[in-house]
Formats: sequence, C-alpha cells, structure tokens
Amino acid sequence: MPSSPATGSAPPADGLLSATRRQVRALTHALSHPSHPPTPLWAEAPRRWQRLLPYAAVVLLCALFLPVTYQVLRTEYRLADGLAFLLALAQAGPLLMLAHRPLQAWWIIFGADVVGALVLLTASETVAGPWTPPAGPAPSLWPWTPPVLVAQLFVLLALGLRETRRTLLAVWLTTGLAGLLLTLVAPGRGNGGAVLLPVLGAVVLVITATVRERGETQRRLVEQETISEAERARRTLLEERTRIARELHDVVAHHMSVITVQADSAPYRIAGLPDEAREEFGTIAANARQSLTEMRLLLSVLRSENTAGERAPQPGLDRLGQLVETTVRAGLPAELSVTPEAAGAAARGGVPQPVDLSAYRIVQEALANVVRHAPGARTRVSVSADEDHLTVVVVNDRANEPVSPVESSAGTGHGLVGMRERVRLTGGTLDTGPLPDGGFRVAARLPLTLRHLSSDPLAPEDS
Repeated sequence: MPSSPATGSAPPADGLLSATRRQVRALTHALSHPSHPPTPLWAEAPRRWQRLLPYAAVVLLCALFLPVTYQVLRTEYRLADGLAFLLALAQAGPLLMLAHRPLQAWWIIFGADVVGALVLLTASETVAGPWTPPAGPAPSLWPWTPPVLVAQLFVLLALGLRETRRTLLAVWLTTGLAGLLLTLVAPGRGNGGAVLLPVLGAVVLVITATVRERGETQRRLVEQETISEAERARRTLLEERTRIARELHDVVAHHMSVITVQADSAPYRIAGLPDEAREEFGTIAANARQSLTEMRLLLSVLRSENTAGERAPQPGLDRLGQLVETTVRAGLPAELSVTPEAAGAAARGGVPQPVDLSAYRIVQEALANVVRHAPGARTRVSVSADEDHLTVVVVNDRANEPVSPVESSAGTGHGLVGMRERVRLTGGTLDTGPLPDGGFRVAARLPLTLRHLSSDPLAPEDS
C-alpha cells in the first residue's frame, strides 16, 4: 500500500527558499534605503572647521581622481579623449556626494564602473576604429581599473562610517557578484581585478566597522557617564536633604518637648487656674506628644536600615573654636574670628537653632574641602552678625602642598550641595567661587529672625 505524503509541514527546501527570499528582499531594501538622513559626517561637531572637513575631503578626492582616471583611460586603455573624459566624470564626479549621501554615490559610481568595464571590453575586441591595442602586455587590471579600485575603497570607507552592517554586506556582495559576472562574460580578459576589489573591500569594511564600533562604544560610555553623574548628583541631593530633615527633627523635637513639659507642669506651677485653662493645657500637651510621635514615625522612614539615631547634642557656633583647633592639629593653618555681636547673639540665644546648626555645618564642610583640595593653604574663618543676619565667611589661599590624586578624583559633590541646601533651609544666601590668587571663598548670609525661614525647606528649587 503506497504511503501518503506527510501533511502539516513544509518541505525543508521550501523553507530554505523562503528564508533566502526574505534575506534577498532585506538586502535589496538596505541597498535602496539609506539608514541616515542626508547630513554630512560630523555635522554636529562644535567647531566650524570640523563640520567643513568632510566637504574638503570629498572635494580633494574628486580633484585627485578625476584627472587620474581620465589619464589612465586615455593612455593605458587607449580610449578616445571624449569617451575617457565622460567615463572619468561618471566614475569620479559622484565622490562629491560621499560627505552626505554615500549610498547614492555608490550607486552612481558602481553603475559607471560596470559601464566602464563593458566599454573597455568592447574597445579591446574592436579591430577597426581609433583604438589599437598597446604594444607589450595587456592593461594590468580588468574589469576594474586601478583608479576604480582605489575610489571604490574610499566609497566603502564612507559607507562603513554611516551605513548599517546589512547595507555594507549588500554593497560588498553586489560588487563581488558584478565582478564575477563580468569575468564570466570575458574569461580570457579577467586577470584578478574582479577578486582584488572584494578582498581589499572586506579589509576596509572590517577596519571601518572596528573604528565605528569603538566610536559608538565611547559615545555610549560618555552618555552613560553623563546619566550616572546626573543620578549621582540627584542621590547626593536627596541624601543631604534627608540628613537635614533628621537634624531638623532634632531641632523641632527639642522645642516640642519643652512645650509638652511646660503644658504639663503649668497647672502645678500656676495656682488658681480655672478648669477650662487646665483642660486647655492638657490638650496642648497631648497634641505636642502626638506631634512628636508622628515626627519619629516619619524620621524612621528617612533613616536607612544601618543608620542609628544621633543622641549627641547638635553643634553650633559655640563649638566653632573646637572645630578650628581640630583642623589646625590636622596640619591646616586656620584662624577663627568671631565679632562681639555674633558671640553675644549666640550667648543670649538670639541665633535660631536651625541657623546655629547650619552655620556650624557650613564651616565644617568648607574646612573639609580645604583639607581635601588645598592642603596646607592658610584659611580664615570669620563670623559676624548684625540685627537681622549672621554672616559666615571661609577664605583659603592657594594650596601650599600638591593635591593627592586620590583626593582630587574622589570628590562626591556633597560639599557645595549640602551648603546650598542648608542655606535654603534658613532662607539665606550663599556665594562660593575661586579667587584671583588661586584661593577659594565661601560666604553664607543667614537670617536671625524666624520670619525669614523657608516655609518648605525641602521643596525643590525654582528653575
């Protein structure tokens, strides 16, 4: 009994034929559709001479290959002057398009090269006419003349810098197939020229692809570094704001605790209070305790898993002398100057605690930056005050010692970011920048009255 053919699956030959058709259609589409807009290479370069360089290169190529191609066709291949000039113009003129339309230039040059090979073949087989075979050996290369070979390599170089791999493969296969067909048409005339162009072209395309991929890798690396830097700056800002929020909790918690104690003890300290007043003080104490509980819950969200609560008192202006002394012992010549007005304001409690803490942290970070970036530089810290503002200035001279490469490259960017955030917390102003003599200056002006404090210190800055 004869067996019936299997159904439900296509023969392997049909699948292979279908895949081949798809690949041919893809290669044909790649040949007919450039993968980039008609913009020149390096069109986005920052300097004008860089943007003009591709145009200068193609003009130089055309000016070089046009007379050379004409001379070779007229002398070595013995074509008539008019025919040699037209053929040279068709083969070398489109080189001007390599700067912005390399694929279209290849189409014109490739067609002119094929026509030129057929013209040379017809001329060599013509007995009568103006052309006579030269004495001695036959022309060195066919179907591609030496100028055509070199010009095609430049065309492949331009394509390799702009087009996709599929397009490059289609161009390479088309060129090789055309040379093979011409060799089959005139097997006695071919002398290796049809093989030389695919071999040299493959070498050029491999080198160009390597250079292009290296450039693409470097470009992506720069983009990734830019993204990483932006993310690092954003993370630094968030970390500093979290730290300020924790310290702000300590400041507010102190005052809320005082309010709670005063409200709880008021009925015992003040005799003769009516029941309504006692009840009101009890309500105030309960609300204050509830606020402290909610603040601690919010603070637990801001703290990381490995961050322990800080139980030490927050520093202020009264500890600036100790901070400067520690810096001097570390090898940095620093001096502190506090005006009587500033010292008096700190002594009598005229400096709000957020301002007091921010001033200390700004001086601390400024001295740390001097130690890191200007070791050995003489540094002056001055604190002054008037009726409304506290001014903190840290100025350092040029570094007297070489900066360690590790210190110069390991900066995290927390310093100035933290200063700005603390100044914004108090509603003050910050001025930082280098000095003409090579030093650096940090000047912060902080308000001494609570009405100047920012209502939302952690809100994003206005753009």
